[in-house]
Amino acid sequence: MAAANGQNNAPQQIARALRRERHFRDRFDPLQNFDGLELYQRFRFDREGIIFISDILKDYIAPTTGRNHSLPPHLQVMIALRYYATGKMQLCSGDNFNVDQSTVSRVIQRVTNALNHQDVVRRFVTFPLTAEAIKKHQADFYAVARFPGVVGAIDGTHIRILRPSINEPEFVNRKNFHSINVQIVVDANYCILDLVARWPGSAHDARILRESGLARIFETRMLPTRCHLLGDSGYPCKNWILTPYLNPQPGQQTRYNSAHKTTRCIVERAIGQWKRRFHVLHGEVRLRPERASKVITACGILHNIAKLLNMPQHDDIEDDGDDDNDEDGDANNINDNPADGRAYRTHIVSTHF
Repeated sequence: MAAANGQNNAPQQIARALRRERHFRDRFDPLQNFDGLELYQRFRFDREGIIFISDILKDYIAPTTGRNHSLPPHLQVMIALRYYATGKMQLCSGDNFNVDQSTVSRVIQRVTNALNHQDVVRRFVTFPLTAEAIKKHQADFYAVARFPGVVGAIDGTHIRILRPSINEPEFVNRKNFHSINVQIVVDANYCILDLVARWPGSAHDARILRESGLARIFETRMLPTRCHLLGDSGYPCKNWILTPYLNPQPGQQTRYNSAHKTTRCIVERAIGQWKRRFHVLHGEVRLRPERASKVITACGILHNIAKLLNMPQHDDIEDDGDDDNDEDGDANNINDNPADGRAYRTHIVSTHF
């Protein structure tokens, strides 16, 4: 009898389900409701910048179905930008746009993956490989403090992350918090030339460099003209990366150290600008290490886009100088043969200082 009643009620249940309408919350579109300054304060880009980024990523993030309530590319980009700019919990971002937290999470991951696409990375983060490009960078650096031959300034910076569940001790850095140690090389205009964001916090700056593609470029002499990087004493002194004297003698060595410090400080200021622009890097990235690495790279891409578009620097966060310097000793002890590097440094000092 009960089975029969269930069968009789089935058509009515189907009819009620068909009549039930889906209700969507009205979405808030900041691009249509905020002026340029308000957009910049919230997303670190103005209207033109947001549209520029959306156009770059639209082929990677555009809805693949014809559903009429899917998020357009520019809203997806803005949801991700809000997260990068503030580091706020995703639920707060969902409230800002009137979308569910689960949607915010998927959108952030989708936009982050798009910014990490190799075509996007190659377009906006490029180390100079031609003689003309190298000479342009050298001239820009020389104008800072008359230090010759510099193609880039290199440093490492730690981005704090949530305590990982796998290989947890590897991510504890020398300041005893969990992090990813990021290698960054910049030009004289504070643009990122190279970014490596995959090493745990316990890894030494010198090791990261030694095992990087950048080291292979220099060691195999792939560059068409002689040039070098500037690094602090956490790096080995090589014939392609110059470090300061730990105990400089008065005269040429002291002048060398002074010019070295003034020039290399560009990378420290660039890191400060980068972290101030994207507050997610200034706090704790509450993601698994592999996803946190992608967020770091995405913010590197966006930093260069901001420089390209002449976005003003965001200065609402004081630079705490937390962990960017690793000048706790000369790293030559882990270098295979530092003699050639020291000889090259001596040559630079004797001929230019």
